[in-house]
Order: sequence, then structure tokens, then C-alpha cells
Amino acid sequence: MTSKSTAKTLVKTFLRTPHSLKTKFQAKQLLAQFLKTQPYSPSSTSILISVYSNFNLLHPSLFLFNSLNSPPLLAWKSIIKCYANSGHFLNSLTSFVQMRSFGIYPDSNMFPLVLKACVFLKNLRLGESIHGCIIRLGLDFDLFTGNALLNMYAKFQSLQPNGGRKVFAFNVFDGMPKSDELCGTSAQEKGASIIQLESMTKVLEMMPIRDVVSWNTVIAGNAQNGMYEEALRMVREMGNANMKPDSFTLSSVLPIFAEYVDAIKGKEIHGYAIRHWFDSDCYIASSLIDMYANCARIEDSCSVFNLLSKRDDISWNSIIAACVQNGVFDEGLKLFRQMLTAKVKPRDVTFSSIMPACAYLTTLHLGKQLHGYIIRGGFNDNMFIASSLVDMYAKCGNIKAARWIFDQMEHHDMVSWTAIIMGYALHGHAHDALLLFKQMEMDGVKPNYVSYIAVFTACSHAGLTDEAWRYFNSMSRNHGIKPGLEHYAAMADLLGRAGKLEEAYKFIGSMHIAPTGSIWSTLLSSCRVHKNLELAEKVANEIFKVDPENVGAYVLMSNMYAAARRWKDAAKMRIFMRKKGIRKEPACSWIEVKNRVHTFISGDKSHPLYDRIFEALKDLLEQIEREGYIPDTNEDFHDVDEEQKKYMIFSHSERLALAFGIISTPAGTTIRITKNIRVCVDCHTAIKLISKVVQREIIVRDNSRFHHFKDGKCSCRDYW
Repeated sequence: MTSKSTAKTLVKTFLRTPHSLKTKFQAKQLLAQFLKTQPYSPSSTSILISVYSNFNLLHPSLFLFNSLNSPPLLAWKSIIKCYANSGHFLNSLTSFVQMRSFGIYPDSNMFPLVLKACVFLKNLRLGESIHGCIIRLGLDFDLFTGNALLNMYAKFQSLQPNGGRKVFAFNVFDGMPKSDELCGTSAQEKGASIIQLESMTKVLEMMPIRDVVSWNTVIAGNAQNGMYEEALRMVREMGNANMKPDSFTLSSVLPIFAEYVDAIKGKEIHGYAIRHWFDSDCYIASSLIDMYANCARIEDSCSVFNLLSKRDDISWNSIIAACVQNGVFDEGLKLFRQMLTAKVKPRDVTFSSIMPACAYLTTLHLGKQLHGYIIRGGFNDNMFIASSLVDMYAKCGNIKAARWIFDQMEHHDMVSWTAIIMGYALHGHAHDALLLFKQMEMDGVKPNYVSYIAVFTACSHAGLTDEAWRYFNSMSRNHGIKPGLEHYAAMADLLGRAGKLEEAYKFIGSMHIAPTGSIWSTLLSSCRVHKNLELAEKVANEIFKVDPENVGAYVLMSNMYAAARRWKDAAKMRIFMRKKGIRKEPACSWIEVKNRVHTFISGDKSHPLYDRIFEALKDLLEQIEREGYIPDTNEDFHDVDEEQKKYMIFSHSERLALAFGIISTPAGTTIRITKNIRVCVDCHTAIKLISKVVQREIIVRDNSRFHHFKDGKCSCRDYW
């Protein structure tokens, strides 16, 4: 047998069994042999086009298709499929219209491709017209076509008012462009079939045959568009129809319980997944991790993750996000390192999830490492990651780096604007923050709920009362944003800091929503600063009504009684706290030196370098006393003698951290300290003078703002 006849035989074999071709290279070889050995035949050419369409080889498919004078159905179907799978959706629909103009009737396999094109082009009216064509051709009873219709309406639901529960009117011809070409029907038939469906659920009800895909499509569509009750109803109906939910059903339903924060119902789904061996599925596991995380059950999230035998990037991202979302930042960072060790490549969502952990823990060194990884991985152009970097650098005390990244961004969305505005607000640069807010509005970005919180924070930290009232009134008047708890808290804090305590009290009392303990607590803190014990008692009573376990309120009242020398009242408060098991959070400061975080508690002597720290503190005290420092013991409320009070202030946690930073870093290095509560007045005064005598910039982040100490001054201008 000659080589030519052998090639001819192989070509015939492949044309009879085209699915035996496994690679694009084989398909291209087949074309070469076909052109050499086969006579022209529309049927064999159509088969070859279908082979190419299976491999998404668009140009060879078009070459063969254009060689046909009258392409048969298989050729049309293949070219429509190839266009759709290659992302050329308009060409796909144009080819469908051309095919109908030649009088060729489509089969059921073609409509899923055409409906997919309608979805990607976001053309609902054309999708409705295709639906009319399907009904007219009697193909609406086909299972695959019905599922494709369900999927289309599920995708379009989010574009419809009221969550997609729009009455879909399918008028096949009336008012529709090219309707004759689409359906090939006479004018007499136009408008004859108008089908009103209340929702895509109605489409499901009209299907004579339904499989798991049909039910899943409707359930997922309802769930994704916030129609949770409808989705759960469909799950129950699915069970009544003797159809078993699969892993896709469960992963669609679990986010509903996450939204409802219903861990009990979520556990029921978890139990079903275990009984039916779905719990090892990565998508189910990720949905369970997210559900438990939203229900503040982080231990359960970790348990699900730890039981996974195989972990993909989705499950890793889910558990990292779960930890960060629930404030378990150290664990989130630990899991991120384990993810890298497991050779799982981080994605953009990974960095967006882990950045808040660096921001909260103020681990600037790790944040810089992540930034380097982002640049190497080519993620630095991602807007969400860039916004996370802005937020991270701002909260780690480097507002200049945050601004540099913000300025490098090609486009700014609401998230990036809010991140930089809040960054400037926390660092005490109120006027820069407000200038950026105005620039954001000029750029056409509409302020939202969170951006106004940033504005009020900026005004609060600079005492800009008039500006804050102007923004507060314009928020609802100009942008339709109703004030929320965070806005009220920021305004109450602003008035309290400014000494307008009675005005703040009336403002909180006039809120359109019930004030929480935390809002009253902002005013109580201001009462302490301005030494108004009478009002503080009234405010404390309001706090204990709504939040009887509020630790901060008991501590503040005890301290205020002690400051007023009302020792019996102070003792009563502390006895009451002990009886109720309420414990004060110890003052704690931490500093990052040589890639390691060192933690200090007031009066703590456990650090290995404590002796050197103590000597450094003594030396610093002598130096700042020469600069005029006099210890202020008014805020030490222990019933002890003056010398003992001086020693207690001397060993506050931020001073221990500062002394350690000075002895552990080269001269001139910026020192960054984080403290879990407000910096006391005496430490604030001392650190100002220390920054002058050691000629260093010292950045302290307390529980409300940043303090930049340099040359004996602080960025807060002693207003905090």
C-alpha cells in the first residue's frame, strides 16, 4: 500500500471517529492530509470544521467554512460554537442570524451556545427573542436547552428590578430587530406567542424533564441575587421531587446561612455533606469555611480546613480570609506562610485578604515583603491590591509610602480614595484628608457611607467642628446617606474632644437610632479628659443600661473617682468588677525590630534585655529632665505615694518599647510603636522630649490615631 493511500485511509478513519483526535497538532495534521488526499465534500468538510471547533481553532475553521457554498447545519453549528468559545459572541449571533436567513433550522445543541452569547453581550431582549424561537421550534422541552435558558435568566436576574422578579414578556417578533431572520416565520405568526413568566422559576416549572443541573441553576440564581427564601424553597422542592442535592447545590446554599449568620442550619448542611462524602470537595469545604467564618465560628472553619486531604488555592484563600475577618491575624499570617511552603501560588484575592493582618499588627517589614512579592508576581496593577497596600502602609505608620502608591495608581475607585483619606485622618493631617475628599468629588467619585466616616475622623482629630457639621448635614441632603452608628460615634467624639460635652450629650440623645454603649463611651472618655465627673455619672448610667458588661466604662469611672479623691466610690467600682468577673485589659505596646515583634506590658520585667532597657530609661529620664520634663502623676490613680506613682509612669509599656527600640536600632532610625489603649498625657510629653534628645522620629499608634514625634513636637499638636 502506498503512503498516499495510507494517508487517505487514516483521514477517512479520523473523519468517521473525529473524537479520537486528542491534540491540536493532530487536528492540524489531519487538515494537511485532508487537503492533499480528499475530494471536495460538504459533509467531510463540515466534520473537519467540527473537529477544529472542538479545539477552538478559529482561523482554520473559518478557512474551511468559507470554502463551502451552502454550509450544512453541522458546519453552521461548529462555526457558531467556535466563535462563542473564542469569546467572539457578536460573530456567533451574527452567524446564527445568517443561518436562519438561509432557512436552516437549528437543533437543540445550538441554542445553549447562542444563549451564552446573549448573556455575555448583556442583551436580555435578544435572549427573550431566542427563547421565543426555541418555543416556536418546539425545542423548549429539550433538557439541555431548558437548562441553558434557566442559566441565562439566572445571569440576567441581577440586572432586573426587585432582584429579578420581573415579568418576562417574550414577544418573538413584535418590535424585535431581525425577527424574521431569527425565526424564519411569516408576518401572520408575529405576536401570536406571548408568554409571560413571573421569573426563571416559572421556566423550571414548565420543563417536563428536570435534572440536578436544572434545579441547581435556579437555586444558585436566586441565592446569588439575594432571593434567599426562594432559593431555600427550591431546595425543599428539589428534595420533594426525589432529586438529591449535589456538591454544587450545597455550595450555593451555604452562603445563605452565612448571610443569615445561622450556624445551626449551616451545620445541618455540613452533616449532609459528610454523610454523602461531599466534605472532601474543595468547593464545599471553602463554602463551609466562609459560612463558619461569617458566623464567627473560626474554630469550625479551621477544623474544616485541617480535615481537607487536598487543598487548592481557593481553600487556602478562604481560611486566610476567615482568620483575618475574625481578628485572628497571627494565624492568618502563619497560614499564608504555610501556603507558600506548600507551593500554592497566591492570587490577587490572597493579598487583599492578608494585607489587613499586616495593617492591624503594624508589621511593616512583612508588609514590605508582601509588596515585593506583589511586584514580582505582576499584581501591582490590580486596583484592589493597590488599595490594600495604601491601607497597609498608612496603618503601619508610613503615610508617605501610602501616598506614593496612591499616586501611582492609574485609576482610583471609592476603596482607594477612602483608604488614603482615612490614612491622612489617622495621621492627624486633617486638611490634607479633606482636600483629598473634595478632589474625589471633583473626579466624579460619589462619596459613600465609609468615606464619610473618614471625613469625620479627620475633623475629630483636628477639632474642626464647623466643617464636621457641614459634612454631616450634606451627607444626607446631597448624597442620600442616612447617618449610621459610626457617623454618630465620630461626631460625638469630635464634640467631646472639643469640650462641648453638653452638646455631645444632647446630640447622642437625639439620634434617630438607639445609641450603643460604644457611642456613649466616646463621650465618657471626653468627660474624663475634661474632668466633668457629674456628666460622666449620667453617661455611665446610660452605658450600663444598654451594655452592662462594658469594661471600659467601669475602668474610666473608677479612675475618675480616684482622680477626684473619691476613693470609696473607686473601690466600689473595682469590687463590683471583681464580682462580675470583669477584668481590665492590661496596657500593652509592641515594636518590630529585626523582623521580630517584641511585646511589653506596663511594669513588665520579663524581657531578656530588661536590665539594659531600665538603664536606658534612666539615662533618657535624666536627659529630658534637663530639657524641663516634670512627671505628671495626675493620671495615675493608684492610692500610693508620689514616688511610687513616678515609678509606675516610668515603666509604662510604650516607654519600655521605646527604650528597647533605641538600644536595638542604629542611630537615626525611625521607631514605630503600637499601643492597645490611649497614650497617657505624661508619656506623650516624655516622648516629645525624647524625640528631641535622641534626634529620631518616633511614631506611636494608639487605639485612635497616630502620633508622629519629631524635634520635641507631635503631629497631634497636643490635641488627642
